[in-house]
Formats: sequence, C-alpha cells, structure tokens
Amino acid sequence: MDLHTSPDQEQAISGLYAEHAVGLARLALLMVGDRESAEDVVQEAFLGLHRRFRHLKDPGKALVYLRSAVLNNARSVLRRRRLPSRFAGTYEPPVWSAESAALLGAERREVLAALHRLPARQRESLLLRYYAELSEEETAKVMGVSRGTVKSTTSRALDALGRLLGERS
Repeated sequence: MDLHTSPDQEQAISGLYAEHAVGLARLALLMVGDRESAEDVVQEAFLGLHRRFRHLKDPGKALVYLRSAVLNNARSVLRRRRLPSRFAGTYEPPVWSAESAALLGAERREVLAALHRLPARQRESLLLRYYAELSEEETAKVMGVSRGTVKSTTSRALDALGRLLGERS
C-alpha cells in the first residue's frame, strides 16, 4: 500500500481493476492493435489513478478518469509509432498477432481493418459508443468534448466506415 492512499482508496482501486481491467484492455487492444501495448496502456492508466486517487474531487468518477487515461495512453502509443515513419517511409498499422487473427473471423478482421483506417477521433467515438457501450454523455466526458461533438463525430465515423467496408465488397 502507498503511504498516500488509505485502505479504502486501495480497495476502491482494486475493485475498479477487478471489474473493468479486462474491458479496458480490450478497448486498448482495438485502439493499438497488439496485446502487449494494450496491457501497458491499461497498466499506466491504473498507475495514474493510484497516484491521483486522493486528489479526485469525485471518486465516483474514477472510471471516467480510467477510460480517458486509456484513450490518451493509446493515442501516445500510436503517436510514438508514427514518429519514426516520418523519417523512414509510410506508417504501417500494427500487425495483429497470429493468436488474435485466429480468434477473429474474416468479416470481423475486415471491420477492424476499416476501423483502423478512420481518423483517430472517429475511431475513438465508435469504440467508446458501440464497443464500450458508453452513452453520448459518458463518451463526451471520456473524450473531453461536447455531447454534440460526439454525435456528429460518431455519425461521420459510421458513414466513413460504411464507405470503407463498401469499397471491399
């Protein structure tokens, strides 16, 4: 236990981990494309929560903090991956592991490939709304934007995803 967190805070963080770590890791996996990076993203989010838990104005919003941290950490991972490509050629999306590929059907892989072709903000809005099943309001809080922005971004993302999937048909 950290000297700066109480036993109640430790228990709250442990409870959040037990209940949400797997779902957050799946969300991160869809964002970054590989299990190791996804696990690192989620671990960093929980470490950040642990460091800042006692400073949260509303501990009930710790899950919103975690989702935002996962999203931001995934953005950082993707940004770091792109940096070398500016000097060495075209950015290649992450390669899915053989295990992941075996688990996903061809149609699902096609959707995931199209999803990764979307701009980051559109991809995030779709993942939070439909994969994480967050409301527009919850998605807005996690993304740090207005509810109207979530609605318009999600609508544009669905249209773009439909076009991308239509190209492959």
